[in-house]
Amino acid sequence: MSPARARTSAGILPIHVGADGVVRVLIGHMGGPLWARKDERAWSIIKGEFDPETESPRQAAEREWAEETGLPVPQGDWFEMGTVKQSGGKVVHAFAVLVTEPFDVPAGAGNTVTTQWPPRSGTSITFPEIDRTQWCTLQEAGPRVVAAQEAFLERLELPQ
Repeated sequence: MSPARARTSAGILPIHVGADGVVRVLIGHMGGPLWARKDERAWSIIKGEFDPETESPRQAAEREWAEETGLPVPQGDWFEMGTVKQSGGKVVHAFAVLVTEPFDVPAGAGNTVTTQWPPRSGTSITFPEIDRTQWCTLQEAGPRVVAAQEAFLERLELPQ
């Protein structure tokens, strides 16, 4: 029996440098009742799972962006940000995309999830995987994103 493969995700972190020189990143708030009233550690880069044997991390990041936001992949210079391992064991690959203008992502425009809620109630609800997005400074984003993903913010190096 072969060992179980770790779950793997890939995602995109749009970044924008304003006229004021302030770096902002676009992060997504996780949808659903578990996250509804949470802010700290309830945000993420826009990402999703993929099979590394059939898809590259960049291909997966592009596909997941479109699925999660309902929008085309942001145009701009791409920067590979490496990987992190989240507390549940999932390995996340990230790519930053330097965009010239910030943009809006319509709330709930992408994938939805159906789950039983409350647990063991027999009642199902459907909600967006990402219920909203927000442009944040690096300092604002740090305490909001899933703890392991904070490393992506720390790794962010922009061309001069």
